[in-house]
Amino acid sequence: MNITFIGCGQVGGPLADHLQRLGHTVTLAARDPGSASVQQALARNARLVVTAPREAVRAADVVFLATPFQANATALAEVVSELRGKTLVDCTNPVGPGLTHALNNAQSGSEVVQRLVPEAHVIKAFTIYGFENFEDNAYPDYDVKPAMLFCGGDSAAKLTVGELIRQLGWEPVDVGGLEQALHLEHMTLLWVRMVRVNGASPHLVWAALTRS
Repeated sequence: MNITFIGCGQVGGPLADHLQRLGHTVTLAARDPGSASVQQALARNARLVVTAPREAVRAADVVFLATPFQANATALAEVVSELRGKTLVDCTNPVGPGLTHALNNAQSGSEVVQRLVPEAHVIKAFTIYGFENFEDNAYPDYDVKPAMLFCGGDSAAKLTVGELIRQLGWEPVDVGGLEQALHLEHMTLLWVRMVRVNGASPHLVWAALTRS
């Protein structure tokens, strides 16, 4: 699969690395190939491809958005037409002062993203943990996989993203339509408060258990 990343920092960098090592063709969409984040991603995995944003998105089957939330509008503006009909995985979170929801809980960041690229299929995923679990999500002492909750409105796009989640070693948990993204963003804030503020281990994940 051809996968493009818009943003390759603490979240995008390790996800791009792991997906490439799984056999996907992974491209970093970069206006500046010499930027620190691009160079750090290439130092991690020299087999990543770096291409200008429009070309990178045009060639992609799936696009990951992994920029700081406040950069989303600018990052997406130049590739709106290239995203038409494509799956866009929103890995961003609107975080405000004091670890509040930056959109005052009135709407999710993913719904804002969907309005910015109305003809893309936006799927919220890879947002409920800190970067440590995107670096390494292996928990070999447990007989369950860590859960990755995701949501979106397009069933085919969710099947694609769910399979990528599974390939990356997570248990995909589809929680519904894009209106559920607000709740996933609050799960992110919960994780951040528990770990960054209250001192819980950053190697903290959720699990989904179903009784047969």
